[in-house]
Amino acid sequence: MEPIFFLKGLIIGFAMAVPIGPIGIMCIRKTLAEGHSRGMIIGLGAATADSLYGSLAAFGLTFVSDAIAGQQFWLRVVGGGLLLFLGIRTLRAKSKDPTVPSVNKGLMGSFVSSFLLALTNPVTIFAFVAVFAAFGLGHKLSIFSACILVLGVFAGSGLWFLGLGYIATLFRKKLDSGGLTWVNRISGVLIILSGVAALVSLI
Repeated sequence: MEPIFFLKGLIIGFAMAVPIGPIGIMCIRKTLAEGHSRGMIIGLGAATADSLYGSLAAFGLTFVSDAIAGQQFWLRVVGGGLLLFLGIRTLRAKSKDPTVPSVNKGLMGSFVSSFLLALTNPVTIFAFVAVFAAFGLGHKLSIFSACILVLGVFAGSGLWFLGLGYIATLFRKKLDSGGLTWVNRISGVLIILSGVAALVSLI
């Protein structure tokens, strides 16, 4: 039975990650500008946050999810502010020559920023609860089964970002520094608009 939980978690994690939002844009932009490893770090941060929210749903920690829902306003404020900061920084980023290997410095910073950004979307936990119920996982799971399920969620989410980064890598070889400048500008604008939308939703 346990492989079934992992497979369900894999499908759920993949499906939850597919909609390309700000983190997907960041993953593509980082891959194009600095290489596949940098984009994958962004994806791992998001996958970790998905796993955390998935574990709250899998282990039935309703008191934690209720507490998160109660702080939804401030989470959106932080998330919107973080998006604006990242968007402006992306917009002002200097393009690098894609043929020059990227030095893997600041990987932890990229991981933490994407993790926190994904974590500031409290709607995610309710989405996991709904999807778990749709997959017949609404009943109380054993600790081991829940762990297997969450592991599957992490693998599924990570798999999506791995594929997304790989696709972006194919285009990276065709971009020059001018093309990367436009990637930064477009990505920055899209991330800023996401931040503005998050803040406007509070009104």
